[in-house]
Amino acid sequence: MRGGAAGPDAVAAVLDADGTAVRRPELGSLVAVVATDEDERAQARAAVAAVDEEAVRLRTAVKSRDGFFTTFCVSPYSRYLARWCARRGFTPNQVTTASLITALIAAGCAATGTRGGYVAAGVLLLFSFVLDCTDGQLARYSLQYSTMGAWLDATFDRAKEYAYYAGLALGAARGGDDVWALALGAMVLQTCRHVVDFSFNEANHDAESNTSPTAALSDKLDSVGWTVWVRRMIVLPIGERWAMIAVLTAVTTPRIVFYALLVGCALAAFYTTAGRVLRSLTRKARRTDRAAQALADLADSGPLAQAVAARGPRLKGAWTAPVLAVVGAAALVATALTQPFGSVQVIVAAVFYAVLSGTAVARPLKGALDWLVPPVFRAAEYGTILILATRSEVNGALPAAFGLVSAVAYHHYDTVYRIRGGTGAPPQWLVRTIGGHDGRTLVVVVLATVLATRNTDLTLALTALAVAVALVVLVESIRFWVSSGAPAVHDEGEPA
Repeated sequence: MRGGAAGPDAVAAVLDADGTAVRRPELGSLVAVVATDEDERAQARAAVAAVDEEAVRLRTAVKSRDGFFTTFCVSPYSRYLARWCARRGFTPNQVTTASLITALIAAGCAATGTRGGYVAAGVLLLFSFVLDCTDGQLARYSLQYSTMGAWLDATFDRAKEYAYYAGLALGAARGGDDVWALALGAMVLQTCRHVVDFSFNEANHDAESNTSPTAALSDKLDSVGWTVWVRRMIVLPIGERWAMIAVLTAVTTPRIVFYALLVGCALAAFYTTAGRVLRSLTRKARRTDRAAQALADLADSGPLAQAVAARGPRLKGAWTAPVLAVVGAAALVATALTQPFGSVQVIVAAVFYAVLSGTAVARPLKGALDWLVPPVFRAAEYGTILILATRSEVNGALPAAFGLVSAVAYHHYDTVYRIRGGTGAPPQWLVRTIGGHDGRTLVVVVLATVLATRNTDLTLALTALAVAVALVVLVESIRFWVSSGAPAVHDEGEPA
């Protein structure tokens, strides 16, 4: 080596001087010493012997970055539950399944519509979350990692939350209060908020020159203790969200639970989206081809939009894609809201939306705000289904719409997990079969128009569509995750 320098620090210094990035990981409780004589070797052995390996394993079983409620109200004791499970031979997958079963029982208790049922539901939902934390801690404590476990943990969280929403809506209906629109609205808002996080992260995690004054301010705020926890709580992560839902279920009514959930998720969505927009406008990043492909996959364009993208105009401009997406989505949602239910104008608006959505993705999504395109498409599709089902005033249409959005949302979450696992998006045959966001939206609009005056036929049609989408998506998803050997990644996003 140059200058006769020796030792890891000297090697790192030379590499730094040559412009090679050097990682310096935190050692935490571990001991690492490069001994040069017998005394240093003896000191190193003593330091290694002094480390309580069991305590280190227990401490590192807890995620280093988590929400306030999880960090201070769950992890201090759930780690010991994880150790108890490990010593009795339980696997993380068994704990994950127990968490799902507990949440489903909680949903069943909420569906009774009684005060005792609501109290039991709140307690069981909190216990389900404790088990949800325990499975990951057990995996880290016992070093039992698996593709199946990661997939189960990621998908069961969505299943538990959506099932609980449905349980609350059923319980409210027993008491004469119809809150299905609120339940579906909460699911739509929550899913769209997550898509904002996923889309932004995919667009920027490998971007070149990925810096901005806003990001620097965010890093500075993360160095101050109280702002770290405020910023983590304001995005309403799963721990805070489930704690709020559980407590309000036990002491109030389902309607109040959904009102609080809608307000909290709306504030979180505004905060995270505004932060990501500011970062995008102030950073001078160059998006990679991989990022552009990830955004195109997250867009979930169907045959209609793909045909427009292939044969239609390729409009230039840094903000063209998000503007086209917003204009198409706004036109569709506004038409569905203002025109008489069953009006042909809504079909025209849906076709207009499909054309603009195809034009929006005709060019690679490398603009500063192009990451907004997928969440706008999600809001348009889910929002249109919600509006039409609500305005139909057909018995059972909203629960059927809830099932349809649940199935489609699963497909969109599954797409995210595949991309983040490095395996790419779902196969094109799957996207074509279930129509893409544009095709599904047009089908729902046509069904609502044709069946507008035929009583419960709309409910039957939405139910059939939901079952068809769910079967195709679930069968392919299970086949993929069981056979691929790829890691699934579950992440609700970072504070903005």
